[in-house]
Amino acid sequence: MVIAAAVAPASLDPAAGYAPLGAAKIYDGLVEYQPGGTLRPALAAGLPVPAADGRSWTVTLRGDVKFHDGSAFDADDVVATYRRVLDGPLRSKFWMLSDVRALDAATVRFELSQPYPAFTGLLVLGVKPVAEGTNGTGPYQVTAWEPGRKLVLKAHSAYYLGAPKLSEVTVEFVPDDETRAQLLRDGKLDGAALPATLASGFATTSGLTVVDHAAGDVRMVSLPDGPVTGDPAMRRALNLVVDRRELVKEALAGKGVATSVPLPAALAEFAEPGARFDLDVSRAKALLEAAGWSAAADGQRAKAGVPAVIPVGYPVGDLAARDLIAGFARAAATVGVKVTAEPVARDALTGATAELRSVGDPFDPSRALSWLGDTEARAVTDPAQRAVAYRALTRAYLAAPSAVVLAETGHSYVIRQNWTGYRPVVDGPGTDHTWGAWWNLQTWAPR
Repeated sequence: MVIAAAVAPASLDPAAGYAPLGAAKIYDGLVEYQPGGTLRPALAAGLPVPAADGRSWTVTLRGDVKFHDGSAFDADDVVATYRRVLDGPLRSKFWMLSDVRALDAATVRFELSQPYPAFTGLLVLGVKPVAEGTNGTGPYQVTAWEPGRKLVLKAHSAYYLGAPKLSEVTVEFVPDDETRAQLLRDGKLDGAALPATLASGFATTSGLTVVDHAAGDVRMVSLPDGPVTGDPAMRRALNLVVDRRELVKEALAGKGVATSVPLPAALAEFAEPGARFDLDVSRAKALLEAAGWSAAADGQRAKAGVPAVIPVGYPVGDLAARDLIAGFARAAATVGVKVTAEPVARDALTGATAELRSVGDPFDPSRALSWLGDTEARAVTDPAQRAVAYRALTRAYLAAPSAVVLAETGHSYVIRQNWTGYRPVVDGPGTDHTWGAWWNLQTWAPR
């Protein structure tokens, strides 16, 4: 099977961020997500057990697992993996983890600095005890890896849950949406994620199926500190000029949710009812005028000699991002603010200037809103009070927005009808080759 993904991972190391929702194919986590967002044991023999005070979790491991090289899996491998996390780039994601230790060969205890009710969701991280190589316990092993170009996986014949029926999976990394679509037309791919505007063109193509996924994928324009994007009145005004329903219709072919708050629809129980920015161009103009953003004869605004111009970066070849920015630019122009779309390489998007960003998490509000600097709500353990805390965080964002949330986009996939086993799942932000339509490839089979 040959699939294409827009985003190439910088590394195949889970401790460096590979496969953030699990389903890494090369590696297994202690637990894994199911389509409804529930967790089930993977390398663990049962679900993790919390201490009464919530400050530690104990995991009992399966005893029938081996790595690709034939070595046995045990608690030391888990400890080594999470010790690497504590010393690596994911440290901020695992901010609550203070220590991990083996109680015996089949039992691991995680110590937390404070209770964190969503901790078990972090244990989808693939177990990889050493930084070098790609030796894992997963259903596939790596036979070729050309960073930025291609990844080839071969079925692991001794996988503890049984060898996959797909003997080989090739992932080609193709950042340009149009190029992936053409490869599908030419019969060179068995599947790929495409923006809805392109995927819809395959709806009647013989031998291909288009499937749409809900996704915790909030698309927003970041507004970093600066004379234009850091101005509080500018930030509020820009949030008031976007017709988000029309934007979803035009830029996303209707495959998305019109929203002005950064919490995905999948986490609706944590959202403040009715909290949103309504379309109000007159109010936006009044805010800008009161803050000293005066309009010239041509309508273009400036303040203290600084023109209201906002370049917005987005990944080159990402058509949905391009179209969302185009819609945002038209809206901003109605109040005298010029927005320009700036296509750049993904690794050049550093956050220093305004960017079209993809944020969110379909399973946990603390991860979905981590970019807001959530430090209080994430520690609340009572379910009812946790919802109250995140509603308060939503209100705080609306009072002083640091971005313009444009929409929550759905994800569309085009899949060749040569395979059985597809099951829908709620996606995370963006699409990659580990989650989305491909989350359970190890259970697929040729027709």
